[in-house]
Amino acid sequence: MPDYGSFYIEQGRVSASMRQNRVWHPNTQMSEWARMDEVVRGDGMYLVCADGTRLLDGVASMWCNVWGHSRRELVRAISRQAATLAHSPLFNLTHGPAQELADKLVGIAPGMHRVFYSDNGSSAVEIAAKMAVQYWANIGEPRSRLVSLQNGYHGDTFGAMSMGQNPEFFSKFKNHMLKIDHIPAPNAYRPVRGHTKQDDAEMCLEAAEKRLAKGDVAALVMESGAQMAGGVQIFPRGYQSTISKICKRHGTLLVLDEIATGFGRLGHMAEYVWQRSVPDIAVFGKMLTGGYATLGATLASKRVADAFLGDFAESRHLFHGHTYTGNPIAAAVALENIRLYARHSLIRRVRSTSKVLGGFAAEIGSRRLVGDVRHRGMVMGIELVVDPQTGAPPRSAQSMNRIVYGIAKKHGVYLRTLGNIIMLVPPLYMDPAHIRKLGAATLRIIDELEKRF
Repeated sequence: MPDYGSFYIEQGRVSASMRQNRVWHPNTQMSEWARMDEVVRGDGMYLVCADGTRLLDGVASMWCNVWGHSRRELVRAISRQAATLAHSPLFNLTHGPAQELADKLVGIAPGMHRVFYSDNGSSAVEIAAKMAVQYWANIGEPRSRLVSLQNGYHGDTFGAMSMGQNPEFFSKFKNHMLKIDHIPAPNAYRPVRGHTKQDDAEMCLEAAEKRLAKGDVAALVMESGAQMAGGVQIFPRGYQSTISKICKRHGTLLVLDEIATGFGRLGHMAEYVWQRSVPDIAVFGKMLTGGYATLGATLASKRVADAFLGDFAESRHLFHGHTYTGNPIAAAVALENIRLYARHSLIRRVRSTSKVLGGFAAEIGSRRLVGDVRHRGMVMGIELVVDPQTGAPPRSAQSMNRIVYGIAKKHGVYLRTLGNIIMLVPPLYMDPAHIRKLGAATLRIIDELEKRF
């Protein structure tokens, strides 16, 4: 029998058509795509396809890219580290990049004391949940329930799905979720019927108070600042701060997921500082490496970390580990990324360029097909509706994502939707000229969509 695996290895490159047919793409109905555009290189704010098409990266390559593509400093950091130490485990060993990065992260995230590394955001959130549950077991208190917000999103593994339970993503798995309680989250565009926006937020806070008052909750897990995959649902001012106070009042740990909202996406390095809600456990990812390597980080306060110390026989250490935990290459590029933040005063720049992006909100919102525009920092969510009274989304045999991608490509932009919501999530370093190009293209895309719906 021929050894086909060896054959393709020896050939060195599989044909484009065969390679495309073999890849199962994430959150994608494969029958909609006879073929996909192949990206062959990155050039600044653009992705360059095999046919020469240049696409302005309007979603920061799934919300993680900071500086654009092929940034020399980050490429050099990867190359230098790979030549020295590509990988060494953190089991019984340590290495400089992991240690230095932990020091930097604790400096960035006030109130945090120790850092546990992982490979991705889903894993980092699950680690946070395990920390919270084991914390109470270690100190001998019977708290084991986890609570999270409705419409949240924390990742695609079963534990992370259970904490999110966003029906857009997870309805197929609802009978297999972990037992996690969910409390309502504020939604300014779709408040509970008969409620004002303020009433809706107050109702959500009352629900949190009522649930946590039972005294059995190990931790409340929530995104920090906004529910990103939930449609850019930006929390009203004071909501997260009040949640933090409710947690403290009832002795509940607060876990804040800043994977998509931290590191400047909403205009602050640690979003929870602006929200006045210092957590017990904080989670970072996505932009941690500038989008150049996969890395997650779960940070714990001293109170939480110290509860895991003791004699080995007590089994108080955290029962978790990954092969690539604290990978030196990922840690090295994250360190260089953080240096670039400081060197270029990136957070100040984000706050300035955010105004350019926000300047398109009114014109976009005036379009017939747009029900709501939500913007903060370097993210904008544009909710498409065919009936402003009911908020009903457009319906089509094709997914909205497939339709928008095709139209956006004609205008030289790469976009991906979340259901009926167009997401604009540019790289943080994108300059005003490119942001204006992205905004203008979005208006043209919506104009074309209005001809269809």
